[in-house]
Amino acid sequence: MTVAGEGVMADPQSDAIWILSSTFIVFTMQSGFGLLESGTVSVKNELNIMVKNAVDVVFGGLTYWIFGYGLSFGNASFSNAFIGWGDFFVTAEDEKLGIVYSKFFFQASFATTATTIVSGAMAERTKLVSYIVFSMINTVLFSIPAHWVWSSKGWLYMLGVVDIAGAGPVHIVGGVTGLVATLMLKPRHRRYDGERHKAPTMSSPTNAVLGMFMLWWGWHGFNCGSTFGISGLKWKLAARSAATTLCSSVAGGVGGFFLSYIMKDRKFDVKYMINGLLGSLVSVTAVCAVVQPWEGLIIGFVGSLVSNAGVALLDKLKIDDPVGCVVTHAVSGVWGMLVAGLFLRKDKLLNALYLHKASTGLFYGGGLYQLGIQSFAVVAIIIWTVVVSFICLKLIDVTLGLRVSLEEEIIGADIIEHGILEEEIIGADIIEHGIESIRNGHVRGETQDAIEQNTADNNHIEVNPAALVMGDDLFQGVIIHADLYNVIY
Repeated sequence: MTVAGEGVMADPQSDAIWILSSTFIVFTMQSGFGLLESGTVSVKNELNIMVKNAVDVVFGGLTYWIFGYGLSFGNASFSNAFIGWGDFFVTAEDEKLGIVYSKFFFQASFATTATTIVSGAMAERTKLVSYIVFSMINTVLFSIPAHWVWSSKGWLYMLGVVDIAGAGPVHIVGGVTGLVATLMLKPRHRRYDGERHKAPTMSSPTNAVLGMFMLWWGWHGFNCGSTFGISGLKWKLAARSAATTLCSSVAGGVGGFFLSYIMKDRKFDVKYMINGLLGSLVSVTAVCAVVQPWEGLIIGFVGSLVSNAGVALLDKLKIDDPVGCVVTHAVSGVWGMLVAGLFLRKDKLLNALYLHKASTGLFYGGGLYQLGIQSFAVVAIIIWTVVVSFICLKLIDVTLGLRVSLEEEIIGADIIEHGILEEEIIGADIIEHGIESIRNGHVRGETQDAIEQNTADNNHIEVNPAALVMGDDLFQGVIIHADLYNVIY
């Protein structure tokens, strides 16, 4: 968001209306993230991941009001190039009320988005209480880089970095934090056991695609609203942001379909489409208002290829990212930041975004300076995120514990943490006994495989008690139904 020049708005009322309207659209992205993530995870964790998306706004929004906004844009005597100070517990005087509150509202949507990205990487194996604490702390991870990039005192802003709508503070921070989290949590139960590399069945591909549509719509508010107004020349920048964002996403969708057709034996895998389209949107975020639509096509197509290739690479490395958010946001975000060092052109519209310190990109004869600044910003943000996110997550892990127990992971968070269908479980005590036996290795081989395969396929199955040998114990006979949310994964 280009608000570093905090002077008087040319038309404060029109600009505030634009900012507020854009933010209303941006907040619909929470619904999009929720549908995408809940549709991608297994059916036993659908509700839990939706709740975590609500947690991002509820608890993350609270801490952003308390201290996040102040760390980003506070302008008191202690503020400096590294950190903002002041404006804690955001309150504004009459003369600045419209500017401060609209900016706070807009930036709060960015802060909560940075946290929501992480929820996908932590899905299906993270305690809800621990995640609530994380969502409050994660405000710090976003707010400091936001100060570097968007505050008039920020050291990256002073160097001339270009990041219109948050490729660095939102997407790189969110994606890298997700990587740190998933490495600490380790893969889901049996995700990479032996030769089995197939991810659990998506609970609802339809919901995942619907979530993608909502994110696609919300992204236009994200990028167009980042002009921070429509007065003066900003309305032209907003229009260019809309056209460039659309073209980039179109190219990303083409890339996703193209890759799926080749890699999936002429099948159109929705995950390729989703990752390609979202990767393209992330890729154009940093430069949406300063490049042309045809350039957006190139940026988005490359972003789509990078996103899908990166997801496949993480899977090969046995890094379990259930929703694919690490690469889609972090790696595409890096590409998006570097794009500014390649495609940026100086024109009169650039000054309307207070980017007068920026230089022409490499492809237009500007040399390596801007690309160097963008690369430096990427490295700085990644180092900050890795170090601080590891410290925060480790503290939570040591004190509260990050990961749920094995039996809770097998049953699923919807039952364990939300009590969904708890009263409908047949023979709950027998199931609990069986889960304990699985954890201790007493149920093995064909029996365990049969249970997991049938429940994964959402079939009604009857288990022969004579087949369930657990040392000297036997199951008394148990019927597992599809509506038990895959009680045993």
